[in-house]
Amino acid sequence: MMKKQPAQWLLSAASVGIAGIILTQSYGTAVAETNTGSFVQTPEQKVTTRQVAALLDRSHYLNQPLDSKKGREILSMYIDSLDPNHTLFLQSDVDELKKKHADDFGTRLKQGDLSAGVEVFDRYRKRSNEYFAMATKMLKKDIDLTGDDTIILDRENLGHFKTKKEQRDYWERQLKFQLMSITLGQEDEKAKEKVFLSNPDITRGQDLVRNDERTPNEILQNRLSRQQEQFKRLKDDEIMETILNTAMLTYDPHSNYYAPIQATELQIQSSLQLEGIGVSIRPDRKNPDYTRIVTLVDGGPAAKSGQIKPNDLIVGIAKDGETMTDVVGWSTREIVSLIRGKRGTSVTLKLRQPNTPDASARTVTVVRDIIQQEESGVTQRVVEVQRPNIDKTPKRIGVLEIPSFYLNYRARRNGEDYRSVSIDTEKALKKLNEENIDGLVVDLRNNPGGSLDEVAKMLGFFIKSGPLVQIRDNRGNVQVYRDNDGGEQLYDGKMVVLTNLASASASEIFAAAIQDYGRGLVVGSTTTGKGSAQIQLDSLALGSATLTQRKFYRITGGSTQNKGVVPDVELVNIYDDATFGERAQKKALPWDTIRTAPYKPEGKFTNDTLATLNQQSKIRQEKNPQFVYLSTLNDIRNMDDEKKPVRLDINSRRAKMQLIEKRSLEAENRRLIATGERPYSNWNTYQAAMDAKFEERSRMKAAERPELPEDEAFINEAAYLMLSAEPKTLLSPEEKL
Repeated sequence: MMKKQPAQWLLSAASVGIAGIILTQSYGTAVAETNTGSFVQTPEQKVTTRQVAALLDRSHYLNQPLDSKKGREILSMYIDSLDPNHTLFLQSDVDELKKKHADDFGTRLKQGDLSAGVEVFDRYRKRSNEYFAMATKMLKKDIDLTGDDTIILDRENLGHFKTKKEQRDYWERQLKFQLMSITLGQEDEKAKEKVFLSNPDITRGQDLVRNDERTPNEILQNRLSRQQEQFKRLKDDEIMETILNTAMLTYDPHSNYYAPIQATELQIQSSLQLEGIGVSIRPDRKNPDYTRIVTLVDGGPAAKSGQIKPNDLIVGIAKDGETMTDVVGWSTREIVSLIRGKRGTSVTLKLRQPNTPDASARTVTVVRDIIQQEESGVTQRVVEVQRPNIDKTPKRIGVLEIPSFYLNYRARRNGEDYRSVSIDTEKALKKLNEENIDGLVVDLRNNPGGSLDEVAKMLGFFIKSGPLVQIRDNRGNVQVYRDNDGGEQLYDGKMVVLTNLASASASEIFAAAIQDYGRGLVVGSTTTGKGSAQIQLDSLALGSATLTQRKFYRITGGSTQNKGVVPDVELVNIYDDATFGERAQKKALPWDTIRTAPYKPEGKFTNDTLATLNQQSKIRQEKNPQFVYLSTLNDIRNMDDEKKPVRLDINSRRAKMQLIEKRSLEAENRRLIATGERPYSNWNTYQAAMDAKFEERSRMKAAERPELPEDEAFINEAAYLMLSAEPKTLLSPEEKL
């Protein structure tokens, strides 16, 4: 159905020539020794630094030279990346380092010289050691967790401290807050454990995770000790990584440099077979002591649990029913070693959302498995939807769940049979057509993207013919991907595309094209806004890199970058826009426009139609117990604003946590009562029951695992909107959306 496209944009470059510098693998296995505090650059590190600087100077999409202005910008961002909360560097440190290095920071990088960045890192190390020494001394004493002191937890937009007295006063209050959080978290876990022991029926036969029996002071001291050990074990290559990666991130958030050991980890994660739970992780930008879940592997245990989400922060990990280990302050490498394990064994994660206290963390147990990415993929099913007073009989609605736009490049390149999203979707659509469905929901929620060729083929199944997406490179050249199959459609009935904030990249291209052609509604939440493409560079002297070189544009001319795809009808957003998605990233490429690609819309939803649909949907959402529950959770999440002063009194904090727990339990019980289920008597019983329920769920086979009721609410509402929407048919090719 699709004319073969000339290029595969998601690619891996084996060797790239940049301004006379040939990227080879001659130094690929070199790894520096453990860092002792005196960084001496190796020839390999100098070559790598020049290579990365040349890439940024001449090959990034922005075409911004690595001049003195950009060098100053990189230095500022490097200081902020080391100290995002502005609590370690004094203002005098920042002033001194910028005065000394700002004007020639970029020039040094182009010369392969990391000495300025190393000096900044050494100052960071010095201030960190001062903090460790002060904290260790303070934790040897009894600390009063009551009083009227306050603390602002999120200082990202506040200045650095001017004096050591101001700085140390904040450090003391920070330690006090951390002790309060650990204490309250332990109280909550012990109460939940008591419920498990006194009510065996609640456990559903699942193992009880033993809680950490150490005192809050001991736990916090252990965190500090691990952080100190990480400093001692840092390799020079890893310090180089912090400098070069910051340089790349100054251009955009998807250009990255990976040191050799990180590059190896990436190769493991991108292989066809993974053993573990199926998550990718990285340090949280605002608080690097925490590790954040970035994406879930479709078909993996984490995704199947339904309780692990992108943007979750990992607070603790327990292996096979062992004691919960506090992992705040651990490196991502150490956390990966705990999460990975043999197939069939279990691991319990203690998770919380950003901007929520540790005491609000939930535990989720999943069973490790071998994740064959080619085994997971498109699924189809049929649901029945009946609109009151409208439909005399239920309508049969096809649901097409697309976890990513996957393609087994290796098998295709080797001439073997291979899986791809377009092949699987074609099979699924043929089966759904045999079911005589009345409409189709294409579910792109949490779809991180994938192959551009595949999304182009997919769109050809639904539209008649014409341009699909425009791609602009860093030289201003625009290529248009087209569907040239003469008007053939595999499915020409009613359809709706369901999105959320975790729908990214290729999924945004799909949703935008369906919306621009008027082929169907887009409903849900505004998408991520990741409208750029990167080239993979595996042949640097040391490590690897990704570099942004292209940008996607809709056929109407507007980019999907930053702005994302705004739905025709908005449903409850389950993610926090302030911390997740492209618009929450520093240095995200801006939204802009290019010329429209001439196209013929297939329909148009008028403004009056969309206004009516939104109004009717809002009324239904306000009455639907699942949507009410999710909206309430959003309100509860916003109760704890880290930009506002928090009182450092454990009794006050405990009361705040109890209020959050009370409102969360009320929201859950309202949902249960509305659906005819038995409510929970108290918070701890509810938490214990949820832990057991989702551990049991993680052990089920896919065919046995029921859909979560809140997920089904989105499917049903999308179907309802689709059935109620009648697009205006466009007869004139000049009439545009």
